[in-house]
Amino acid sequence: MESLDDETLRHYVKAGRIAAQALAFGQRLIKEGAVIRDVLDRVEGFIAKQGGASAFPAQISLNSVAAHSCPTADDETTFSHTDLIKLDVGVHVNGYIGDTAITINLDGNNEERGRLVEASRAARDAAIRLVKARVTPHQLGAAIEREITSRGFQPVRNLSGHGLGRFQIHTTPSIPNFASGEKRPLVAGQVVAIEPFATTGKGTVYSSSGPTVFALKTLKPVRSPAARELLEKIKTYNGLPFTERWLTREFGAKARLGLLELRRAGILYEYPPLPEESKGLVSQSEHTVLVLEDGCRVLTLDDE
Repeated sequence: MESLDDETLRHYVKAGRIAAQALAFGQRLIKEGAVIRDVLDRVEGFIAKQGGASAFPAQISLNSVAAHSCPTADDETTFSHTDLIKLDVGVHVNGYIGDTAITINLDGNNEERGRLVEASRAARDAAIRLVKARVTPHQLGAAIEREITSRGFQPVRNLSGHGLGRFQIHTTPSIPNFASGEKRPLVAGQVVAIEPFATTGKGTVYSSSGPTVFALKTLKPVRSPAARELLEKIKTYNGLPFTERWLTREFGAKARLGLLELRRAGILYEYPPLPEESKGLVSQSEHTVLVLEDGCRVLTLDDE
């Protein structure tokens, strides 16, 4: 892979720009007392108004939860003044994806939390400065780990940055948050998400229960009309992740029964929330970049 054709690049650039704008829009909405579900609904509405589509449900994960937290349609949870908030946004244009994230600390008087936010952001920027063709994931992971540990925290070792493909959120290469030893070099033309996670804890997350984010895994016959109707809708997402909230709003109570049948049949991937193993606080920062021969282009910037 050496370069992207002009049309593909235009799609990536537009998706990245909309993702950056949506992230900034969502950040402005986050304040004590705001309903988390409402913020995410408005972010997804903003993406559609700008001419993009959600590459995955906009997500807000709090405090020790690193990722994959997404409210149901009836969830009225609000932000507390002590919350450490990860906002993760993905946009696609014709399947080409921009993926970006930020951590917001509502407890401005807590110095440790401020340093934790800075750790993931500095790690992201240090890795981006190194990105170019022939650089290895090991080198990027070492830079990420160095920035995080120098501030007294740990990288989350079982989460990583990742390649992005057409209608593919996670593809090769994997960009670790530590010096992993992976020596397969980056190639010009790859689009990758640089995504450091830093924590006050041990540096490991686990899959909890109660997933509300899913993606189509395989097609099988299903028995109930509700499950068949849901499956037809799910096919329109082209393999990209979706959330229960989207379906319950369109199909009502039968969506939950249909989802249960699809899950039991093994038709769906499940993405449950990912808490840190020792209940440590987690920060995240993410940009999508295009790998070039002599550097990279950050795509998730609002350059308008």
